[in-house]
Amino acid sequence: MDAWLNKLLLRGAELRGRWGLQESGSPLFLFVLAFLIVQLGLGWYWGRELPTFAVGAPDVVDLRPGGVLAASLAQVGERLTGKPGGYLRNDLMPPGVLLDNVPAWEKGALVQARDLVHVMYQGTGQPSADADLAEAEAGFAVADDSWAMPSAEAEIRRGSLALERYGRRLGQGGTGVTAFDERHLLQWLAVTNERLERMSARLNAALPAYSAAPAVPALDGVTQMPETSWWAIDDVFYEARGSAWTLLHLLKAAEIEFRPLLARRHAELSLRAAIHELEATQQPVWSPLVLNGSGFGLFGNHSLVMANYLNRVQADLEDVLVLLRAGQ
Repeated sequence: MDAWLNKLLLRGAELRGRWGLQESGSPLFLFVLAFLIVQLGLGWYWGRELPTFAVGAPDVVDLRPGGVLAASLAQVGERLTGKPGGYLRNDLMPPGVLLDNVPAWEKGALVQARDLVHVMYQGTGQPSADADLAEAEAGFAVADDSWAMPSAEAEIRRGSLALERYGRRLGQGGTGVTAFDERHLLQWLAVTNERLERMSARLNAALPAYSAAPAVPALDGVTQMPETSWWAIDDVFYEARGSAWTLLHLLKAAEIEFRPLLARRHAELSLRAAIHELEATQQPVWSPLVLNGSGFGLFGNHSLVMANYLNRVQADLEDVLVLLRAGQ
């Protein structure tokens, strides 16, 4: 054993001499090595997706419509900015700037939350006079990669605090507080369905055999979906996972707040089916890479699996919309 250890030490000394690290170079080498190890460790720690959280704490269940949704939105914002490493999408320094999966996940989560905040603020066609909703709208509407003046995380925190104040005021039952009623619910579900359709089309555009995607109603006026670049396949996939993560919590909140309405219109089962499909989108990804296989080949296709889940969520929410509108 001693002879083997001596040989190993001698071999290490030979390599240090060959690489010029005997004296002055050795501290630099050790510093670079330690720096890389720390960056890899931080990259792994920061690069994990957030777990789901419980929706509908006992102290908010009895709020007027909008309270549980506001509390869930505030939690989404707090978790986006308070997770390990903070908000990474606007990072300019390593390891955050070298990560791409979680920043794409953050974008999807933020955009999905932004849709609901916008509907809360002016879902019925006219901007709300509620100051807290106006501040939440401005906070969540920040550019997702804004680094300073204002920074995205500061604006998201500001919007989250405004939503918390709005929820507390709803709980107090004061006059002049805009509640989230059936009209807002229908508007938000319609916007969500459009968002899901577009996200599903982007995932399908990553398929190997994709040549021309069908025209889809787009939120930004684009009707022809371009083919997803090979370099962007993982970004689109994780953006879809982040969007599904936020939507999962918001639909659970909507189920709590509108349970009597959903029961009267026989829409509970369809909403629960959508929630079940969204829970499936949050299963762990065991592959180190987002695979983009074709047909029944050796490798799977993560984009196709995610698109199928979102298609089923979209179909379930369409059923909810039909049932709710039928009872008006």
